[in-house]
Amino acid sequence: MTIRPRVAADDPALGALWERSVRATHDFLPEDDIQRLLPLVRDTYLPMPALDVWVFADSNGIAGFIGTGGHNVEMLFIDPHRRGQGIGRQLLDHARARHDTLTVDVNEQNPQAVGFYLHYGFIQVARSPLDGEGKPFPLLHMALPTLQP
Repeated sequence: MTIRPRVAADDPALGALWERSVRATHDFLPEDDIQRLLPLVRDTYLPMPALDVWVFADSNGIAGFIGTGGHNVEMLFIDPHRRGQGIGRQLLDHARARHDTLTVDVNEQNPQAVGFYLHYGFIQVARSPLDGEGKPFPLLHMALPTLQP
């Protein structure tokens, strides 16, 4: 198992992984949104200089990735066939080792992701009725409490 920085050559595989993951967990998202977002994720978001993207790879290939902008988890996607193997936790642990605290916005309509973050220790701190594009996909704003010395 290796967690390594994303390289440009990863982007087609990461885009395909993103699509498989979204189809498995975002059943509220219309097909036209998936088709519109896929090239944005693959060609615009992943290469953004402000986004720190880390890839989980092992002998079976790329199994997941996490992207952070500062202390905010902007994206965390796991291959649906590899879920439940601790990959998401390892990627979050990796991000947490680089930041004092972590925050994340999660689609309320994705109960699997909400449950994952709650199980990891995040707490809900706010809710927005619309997503970042103004669409009716409510977001839960979550934060990982900082440990007091």
